[in-house]
Amino acid sequence: NFKMTKKRKHQEDFQKVKLKVGKKKPRLENATDTNFKTKAIYLPEQLKEDGILPTNNRKLSIKDLLSQMHHYSAGVKQSALLGLKELLSQYPFIIDAHLSNILSEVAAVFTDKDSGVRVAAIRLLQFLAPKIRAEQIAPFFPLVSAHLSSAMTHISEGIQEDSLKVLDILLEEYPVLLTNRCSILLKNFVELISHQQLSKNLKSREKISWMLSVNPNRRITSQQWRLNVLIRFKKFLQALVDGSSGSEDDEGIQEQKENSQFMRNSVCISWKEHASNQQHIQLYENGGSQPRINSAFRLRSLVSVTDSVEKGLSSAENLKGFIEIIIPLLIECWIEASPAQLAAPILGNLLEPESQQLMQQVLSIIYLLWKLTKQHDETHKMEAWLRMNYLVDFKHHFMRHFPYSLQETIKHKKRDPYKSTKYCMMSSNSVDHLLLNLTLCDIMVSLASASTLQMDSDWLGMIRKFVTETLQDGCRLNCKQLNRLLGVTWRLMQIQRNKVATETLIKAVYTLYQQRNLLFPVRMLLLKFFSRVYQKEELSTQRIRSRSKVLSRWLAGLPQQLALLGSRKPELSNQLIETIHSAASHSNKELLQSLQATASRIYDPLDGTLVLLPAESQQRLVQLVYFLPCLPTDLLSSLSRCCIMGRMSSDLAATLIGILHVRSSFAGWKCQVQDSSVNDVDYFSFLFSTLTGFSKEELTSLQSIKGKPHISQTQLSPVHLYLTDLDQFLHHWAVTEVVCHSLSTIPSRSQCFDILQNGICKYLVGLAVIPDSTAGSVLCAMSKLLDQACILSENLHKFLASCCYSLLYFLLTLDKEDAEHVRKRDMLWGSCISVLALVPRVFRLMLQSLQVSRACREELPVIGQLLRLLMQHGQLRSHMVTSELLVQQIVKDIMTLKSGEVQEQWLTDLHYCFNIYLATHPQGPGAISTEY
Repeated sequence: NFKMTKKRKHQEDFQKVKLKVGKKKPRLENATDTNFKTKAIYLPEQLKEDGILPTNNRKLSIKDLLSQMHHYSAGVKQSALLGLKELLSQYPFIIDAHLSNILSEVAAVFTDKDSGVRVAAIRLLQFLAPKIRAEQIAPFFPLVSAHLSSAMTHISEGIQEDSLKVLDILLEEYPVLLTNRCSILLKNFVELISHQQLSKNLKSREKISWMLSVNPNRRITSQQWRLNVLIRFKKFLQALVDGSSGSEDDEGIQEQKENSQFMRNSVCISWKEHASNQQHIQLYENGGSQPRINSAFRLRSLVSVTDSVEKGLSSAENLKGFIEIIIPLLIECWIEASPAQLAAPILGNLLEPESQQLMQQVLSIIYLLWKLTKQHDETHKMEAWLRMNYLVDFKHHFMRHFPYSLQETIKHKKRDPYKSTKYCMMSSNSVDHLLLNLTLCDIMVSLASASTLQMDSDWLGMIRKFVTETLQDGCRLNCKQLNRLLGVTWRLMQIQRNKVATETLIKAVYTLYQQRNLLFPVRMLLLKFFSRVYQKEELSTQRIRSRSKVLSRWLAGLPQQLALLGSRKPELSNQLIETIHSAASHSNKELLQSLQATASRIYDPLDGTLVLLPAESQQRLVQLVYFLPCLPTDLLSSLSRCCIMGRMSSDLAATLIGILHVRSSFAGWKCQVQDSSVNDVDYFSFLFSTLTGFSKEELTSLQSIKGKPHISQTQLSPVHLYLTDLDQFLHHWAVTEVVCHSLSTIPSRSQCFDILQNGICKYLVGLAVIPDSTAGSVLCAMSKLLDQACILSENLHKFLASCCYSLLYFLLTLDKEDAEHVRKRDMLWGSCISVLALVPRVFRLMLQSLQVSRACREELPVIGQLLRLLMQHGQLRSHMVTSELLVQQIVKDIMTLKSGEVQEQWLTDLHYCFNIYLATHPQGPGAISTEY
């Protein structure tokens, strides 16, 4: 029983529930309730990109990348620099917002010990520099410059080499900012190629000398390293020269101004504006256009607030101190590369091209230093100081193997260097040997003067011979070489002012000038050189000038060159014109004869130089007309065509007409002028041709044109009008006013009028088609020349009457929307009214031509409107009263034709005006009946 009871209890603990069919299963106590809904959680602020700070492809913003620049790993810093370049190329606007942080971080890795990081920083700087303006980077440039100086003076050779690449970028983009810190950088350049050494002769440590340093740990030779440094040093000095004196591309032929006060700028004066008190002319002392200010004070540069500029090369003492340091080092570099040091050179030795380049850089640096010395007020003292300290060394080292050439460097055979001109050629290693020789010549001649000619005759003779032969065989000279060569030539001419020596040099330059197919910059330099030589000769204080025959021959050929050049090189043409103008104003006989012979080609109205060049050059060519010895008929005809063709401005045409008036016998000179410069008949022919505005051939060709839109015609006038375009009309009208003014200044008014009347009757009367501008110009001239002594022929009366009605008909039928012809209205209307008011006979003939029976019905409203306007015009009131019967008959004829029709407004207006202005007059026949 005990066992049964225990088993029954066990079964009770795990008793199975019996389920009944059709009943729901009971819910378990530990069952999970699945009746719920879920929703996704969105975090949009975390998923979207930051709009303020864009990211690159690696999702790194500018702050992330800049923070990685402080990482200890070189790979992370290099990756950050690459990421910065990628990000800034995609989002350039970030540069302006984070410029300070970007520059500080990039500049800090100029001295990084890892070369990969430095290369990446240089590439990023090269990418950024063109995108950042100098004004933007200026506040942060001291920091960049400090890191650059740190890199240039770093103990690591690799960092020094990479610093030169950084320097290249900054010199290219920010030369002014870099030169403002020249005091520090100049010392850095010196320390890159040398080291300090105390003088053993002095007990004190005040004097410190510098000597070239040699570092065997470099990957390149010491000579190659010095070449790399000197190339950058030359660029830096060039930027310093350009920044202190302004960029001058042709400094070789620029006149060395002995006194800066002699610089003068011309003052452009418009006499019209001056006469109307619209332009004030300020005159200064000594004829200059700028006030002369004498001050002993020198302003500090506003770019840098530190005193670094003052410690640079801005003063003569600082420049002298730097020259004393750098010149001995440059001479040592020259000695290493000079031919005397190459005992047994091997063809193709790498030292040869480097030696040639090193010599070129040495001379270029000295040349730039010499230019800096000329910018100080005590120029002559500096020249004497340079000569005293360095002439002996320069003669010994530089002139010893002069001139230098590739053959001389390789073979080292004693030969006459002047038997061949191979030193003018470029060698295979792209070293310009001619430029090297010319730079040396420029340096040496700057140390000579007229007072030291006897002492320097030996090496000056070598330079003179080299320059002469180079010029004679100068077909391959480029612009830079020729610029330096002409500078040396000019200096030689100033040192030895002997006519024979000077003529030899000028002849050599002229030999080069005569060669064909010269490049435009080369031709321009030669032209400026000759112009400068001529001006120097003209300014000579000698009473009897010994003119150069070569120079006279060159001057005589200038007009022909100007005519042949045309419009191909306007800048060259302008220089030719300036020189011709200067020589003509000084009455140079040879040039004036040549200018007279070439004038017909220069002033040809179709393809002459005058109509092909821009307005500035045209003005000087027009001024040259004043200096022509003679003005023949064919030339005046060409000048007239130039005035009326519209290829030069109306103001310039007015200037030309004024010049011809001054050259004529009607200018009213009180003193005797040159005889027969302008024939009176030719002068009147010029004025009449210019007044008509069209040549005889052009007027003949217009007769075949018929119908609209080019012709305005009426059945009541035999003169049909050719409608010119607005620009041509305005130009012609402006010229007409000047011609009328010239005609009105002629003393004998009646004779002038008779000549004009004969010209009109001979060339214009009888033409069926006349340009509207010509008809208006003739009426304008008549109105200004007419007086009581003038007698008009009957043909001229009829012609003027026909022109007046044709013009008035054209103006009254003009469409208001035709803006081009509407602008002609005031000018043409005024000229017609003036003639009608001055000449009653013309007015009556015009009224007599208004035969209503011949007019078409469309023209009747025009006639009615014309009569109404004439009756309302105050100047014509008396003429209308005198011709009252004639006007009354015209009105009656119109009413007769319009009888039986509906009364139109224009007819009512005509009837009203007639009754107001004429019918009520005491002498009139009475009012016209209003009944038709």
